[in-house]
Amino acid sequence: MLTTAFFLIAGLALLVFGADWFVKGAAGIADAFGVPPLVIGLTVVAYGTSMPELVVSAVAAIDGSSAIALGNVVGSNIANIGLILAITALIAPPAVDGGLIRREVPVLLFSSLLLPLVLYNGVLSRVEAALLTAGAVAFTIATVRYARAAPASDQFVSETIQEASTRANSAAPWKLAAVGLSGLAMLLLGGSWFVDAAVKIAAAAGVSERVIGLTVVAVGTSLPELAASVVAAVRGHSAMAVGNVVGSNIFNIFFVLGLAGLLSPIVGDTRALWPDLLILLGFTGLAVLVLRGARTISRTEGVLMLVAYVGALLWLSGSNA
Repeated sequence: MLTTAFFLIAGLALLVFGADWFVKGAAGIADAFGVPPLVIGLTVVAYGTSMPELVVSAVAAIDGSSAIALGNVVGSNIANIGLILAITALIAPPAVDGGLIRREVPVLLFSSLLLPLVLYNGVLSRVEAALLTAGAVAFTIATVRYARAAPASDQFVSETIQEASTRANSAAPWKLAAVGLSGLAMLLLGGSWFVDAAVKIAAAAGVSERVIGLTVVAVGTSLPELAASVVAAVRGHSAMAVGNVVGSNIFNIFFVLGLAGLLSPIVGDTRALWPDLLILLGFTGLAVLVLRGARTISRTEGVLMLVAYVGALLWLSGSNA
């Protein structure tokens, strides 16, 4: 059991550091080839922070552990709202950008409502997965177009450019490529270790893979988003902190689940999935409520979201279907 715990922790560490190295290398290469910082922030950085979820769900799907692949996505989205957005509000109450409400919150709600529809028969087919992946591409293109047309004073745009600029550096392209490839290798190895250890822990503890995916795996793969949002909040980049959470939830459904499903169709027990999906919809509704206008998310709301998350986590941990 100690060996399994070691591989779980080591795999998680590789996922976290691998994602950071991958983003730094890819962002640096994009910058070296003249890609605008705004585009780097909305594509390379945005997709890169979702790499741990992607790798874990892909590895789990290929290994036949569909419950972990699904639980990772659903649990990560719940954690992004109930844990990450809550902690961000507690550290530095973020101001909600008005453009975010018009641009991304409707997509957040749509993607969360779409998930039960594609899983209604307990199977995410490759056709459905392809449609989800196309949704990720369409969302990215629309976001880049919107940001390019936005005024220079737009808070989200300015903070995205600053964040991308801190990721990129002036190192030689071959060094950047080495960093990016090393990060990718760490992600792949870490994902394999993490999933294998999670499956073994679930079996040894008599807990279902579904519960492990919703709790331990989901929280672990959400750590890059947690770090990015907290750092952004501390730096005063509140729009970026909120955008990280909303964008991650959208990418997890469209990009992560879509690509994982393309690699291997994902099968789930419909009866076991519905409570999890209802909890996700509940937290999505909570996010829509606190993001209801150009306002500041209060610390009180942060506490309420955190309490709700702890309650959901305890309920999920006690559910072993």
